Amino acid sequence: MNQQFLNWRDLGTGMVAAASFIEGVETAATELRALFPETPLQENDHLSRKFGARVLLKREDLSPVRSYKIRGAFNFFRKALKGGSKAELFVCASAGNHAQGFAFVCRHFGKKGVVFMPVTTPQQKIDKTRIFGGPFVEIRLVGDFFEDCYRAALEFTEAEGALMVPPFDHKDIIEGQATVAHEIAAQMPPGRKADMVIMPVGGGGLAAGLTRYFSDAGWSAKYVFAEPVGAPSLKESLATGKRARLAKVDNFVDGAAVAEIGREPLKQLRDFAADAVHLIPENRLCSTILEMLNIEGVVLEPAGALAIDALKDFSKKELKGKTVVCVVSGGNFDFERLPDVKERSLRYEGLKKYFVFRFPQRPGALRAFLDLMGPEDDIARFEYLKKSARNFGSVLIGIETKDRRNFDLLEARFDAAGWAYQDITDNETLAGLLI
Repeated sequence: MNQQFLNWRDLGTGMVAAASFIEGVETAATELRALFPETPLQENDHLSRKFGARVLLKREDLSPVRSYKIRGAFNFFRKALKGGSKAELFVCASAGNHAQGFAFVCRHFGKKGVVFMPVTTPQQKIDKTRIFGGPFVEIRLVGDFFEDCYRAALEFTEAEGALMVPPFDHKDIIEGQATVAHEIAAQMPPGRKADMVIMPVGGGGLAAGLTRYFSDAGWSAKYVFAEPVGAPSLKESLATGKRARLAKVDNFVDGAAVAEIGREPLKQLRDFAADAVHLIPENRLCSTILEMLNIEGVVLEPAGALAIDALKDFSKKELKGKTVVCVVSGGNFDFERLPDVKERSLRYEGLKKYFVFRFPQRPGALRAFLDLMGPEDDIARFEYLKKSARNFGSVLIGIETKDRRNFDLLEARFDAAGWAYQDITDNETLAGLLI
C-alpha cells in the first residue's frame, strides 16, 4: 500500500472508526485474492489525449464475472460464515451482475444458492450465471419485472430459513465494494494522487464504499457520481434531503437502473451536494460504448461506461493536468443490443433523423424526393404508414448522413421544394410508436 495510508494508526483515538473501516476493507481485499488478483488500474492514452488529463481506468470489467459485484457478494458470504451463520441456503434476486457474482461465490464456498431472475432476463445472462454457479446454484425465473422476482425471493427466503444476499444495501456489501478503492490506492503511480474520482451509481454500494475508504484514508479528491438520466435516485435523494423512490425508471442502463438508492449507501453519501451527481443521457452513453469498442477494443455494458461518459461534462480547461480515475464497473454487454446502441448513438450525434412526410401518390414523386438528397445522405428506412387521402400518404423516412450539418441543407431543400413533413426524432411519443 502507498505510504500515505500507512500512518493512520499513529493518529490517535480520533481515527478509531476510520481505522476500523479501513482494516475491514484491507482484510476483505486480502481474503478476496483467493478468488482473483487485483483488477488493473490502466492509463488510457486515447481518453487522456481527448480530455487533456491523465485518465486512469479501474478495470472492473476484467474481474472473473466482468463486474465488481463479486466483491460485495464474497464479503457478505465470508462474514456470514465467519460469524457463525447456520444458513445452508443463500438467495439473491438479480437479472444481471449481482446474480453472476453470487453464483461464483456460492461455488467458491461450496454453498447452495437460489437465484431468482425475471422471466424476461436475456438467455446469455442466465447461461453465464449457471456456468459460474455450477451444481451449487439453482435458477428460478419468476415474473416479468424485477419487483415480482424480488418479492418471490423474499417469500422463499422466509419460508426456507435461507439467507438473502442483497445487491447493495448492506454494510458488508459496501465494505466488499470498497476493496476497489483499496486497490486503486495501492496502484496509483508513485507520488501521484487522484484529483478526481468518477464512479457509477445504481444502488449506491460501490460509491458508498469508495468515498468512505478514500475519505478515511485522507484523500481530498473531487468525487463525481454518474447516474443515468432515466434513473436519478441518488440525485433526487440528495436534492430533496430524503431517500426518494422514483415512480418511473428507464431500464436501458440496466446495471444502474435503480428506483431507490440503498438506505445504507445513502447514509454514507447524504452529505454530498446534488450537483456532485452527473446525469448521463442514455443516447450519449451509447456513443461512449461504441467509441471504447471501436477505438480501444474495450467491451462495456451501459453501466460500465457511465464514469467514462461523465468526462464529457467537463471542459479541457477543467481537466488540464489533472489525474482522473474512472471506475469501469462492468463489461457484461449483450451484443444483441448492439443495433439499438448504434441507433441511439447516431441519433445523439445528430447523424440520423426520422421524418414523417406527406407523400404525393403520383408517378415520379419518389424520384423527385431522391433528387433532393445530398452525396453523404442515405435513406435507412422508408415505410408507408397509411394513406391519408386519395392523393397523399404518410411515409416514415429515416435518413443517415456523415455530417450533422447536412441536415440543415437537406431540410432547406425540402422546404424550398414544398414538401410537408415533421421531424419526429426527438418526439418520444411518436418515435416510440413508429420507430
